[in-house]
Amino acid sequence: KKSEQELKDEEMELFTKYYMEWKGGRKSGNTSYTNIPRFYYRLPAEDEVLLQKLREESRAVFLQRKSRELLDNEELQNLWFLLDKHQTLPMIGEEAMINYENFLKVGEKAGHKCKQFFTAKIFAKLLHNDPYGRISIMQFFNYVMRKG
Repeated sequence: KKSEQELKDEEMELFTKYYMEWKGGRKSGNTSYTNIPRFYYRLPAEDEVLLQKLREESRAVFLQRKSRELLDNEELQNLWFLLDKHQTLPMIGEEAMINYENFLKVGEKAGHKCKQFFTAKIFAKLLHNDPYGRISIMQFFNYVMRKG
């Protein structure tokens, strides 16, 4: 008589054999799962001083890089000046508006940090029911301040 473990082993062998026959005898047609990047790393323990220092340094470098991408006060003032200079008339009440053509002109003059905000997608997102196809300068500027 066979032991319970031997029966389980035999069952697994038969399952593997029949499964491989059913799949056509190949190991696997899709091996993309072997190329999945690792996205989780456990936090270092308290006694892993070197790993903790590495984590702190990595975080500091990441935050420095992100802060360099942010617009400083002078760049925000320059952006506001350019938007105001290129506004498209008529105004809606007190609100200055800008059309897509002038929007692109401002994007060219604003500098490389601002380029990410001067896309058709962002213009379309802020476009509402203006009969002239314009967006509010104030809404766009607030968008830049929130996202940047």
